[in-house]
Amino acid sequence: MKEKIRWGIIGCGDVTEVKSGPGFQKANGSELVAVMRRNKTLAQDYASRHNVPKWYGDAQDLINDPDVDAVYIATPPSSHKKYVIDTANAGKPVYVEKPMALSYKECLEMVEFCEKENVPLFVAYYRRALPRFLKIKSLIEDGAIGEVRCVNTRLRQKPNEKDLSQPENWRTNPSIAGCGYFCDMGSHMIDILQFILGEIKDAQGFTGNQQKLYEAEDIVSASFVFENGIHGTGSWCFSSNHEIDETEIVGTKGRIVFPTFQLIPTILETNNSKEEFDIKNPPHIAQLLIQTIVDELRGVSSCPSTGRSGASASRVMDKILGRE
Repeated sequence: MKEKIRWGIIGCGDVTEVKSGPGFQKANGSELVAVMRRNKTLAQDYASRHNVPKWYGDAQDLINDPDVDAVYIATPPSSHKKYVIDTANAGKPVYVEKPMALSYKECLEMVEFCEKENVPLFVAYYRRALPRFLKIKSLIEDGAIGEVRCVNTRLRQKPNEKDLSQPENWRTNPSIAGCGYFCDMGSHMIDILQFILGEIKDAQGFTGNQQKLYEAEDIVSASFVFENGIHGTGSWCFSSNHEIDETEIVGTKGRIVFPTFQLIPTILETNNSKEEFDIKNPPHIAQLLIQTIVDELRGVSSCPSTGRSGASASRVMDKILGRE
């Protein structure tokens, strides 16, 4: 068993400051030894603030560093495919941010290349390792609401301040992000539903651009069917005057209602009883998933978020967006 997995990060931007970066330093059997950013001064600044010994301005230099065992790719989706393939070419395991790529087609190319090179590929759908979602999954599996019949997921948000004042927001540029906020946030919601309820067999949807603040869609509606026969609907609106973050799973004996992003309790209702589960997130929200990756690479256990499962979320999104 390898004593420690030494990590390098490509793209040490905002997501790595608290959500993910410190997780590589705090996970057992893990160490962050190098970071890269195209602006080498910013890379050096990040390294200095986070006590990382090496920094680079070129991704290939980090990938080729013999002290780097595995690479975390935290750049926007448009560069994921290139960096995953470059890392796999070097024979090093890859952990890539979500959404996994610009399209399901790109995801498949990444998965197949890594499998050909016998290189592990993981995707940053970290909710698969968070205790509050594991609790929901266990409630379903234990039959707390009987047989699941349907699910409805909704996300409403007010227009983002960045979109009102900063037109250069890459998350709403389809050539960089794949689509709009649906790709950024809806991908988490689709992935966690598949983790809890199983694979979605088919999906269809409608999209629109109602506020016209940017090129990408700002409203998406969908219906979908799981392999096990469960039916689902979803709606994502990013031009609302109020905010809602709610998923309802309905069974023959009750229902479970929970948020994907907000820190409010999960509700279990059965007959005349109601129970709440207020389970907090860890300080570094990706750390628990990072731990499962480190454990798999060290031969201890396995990670629940793989290239195949990450690609499946993109497959469903492409169907909803009418791209497949």
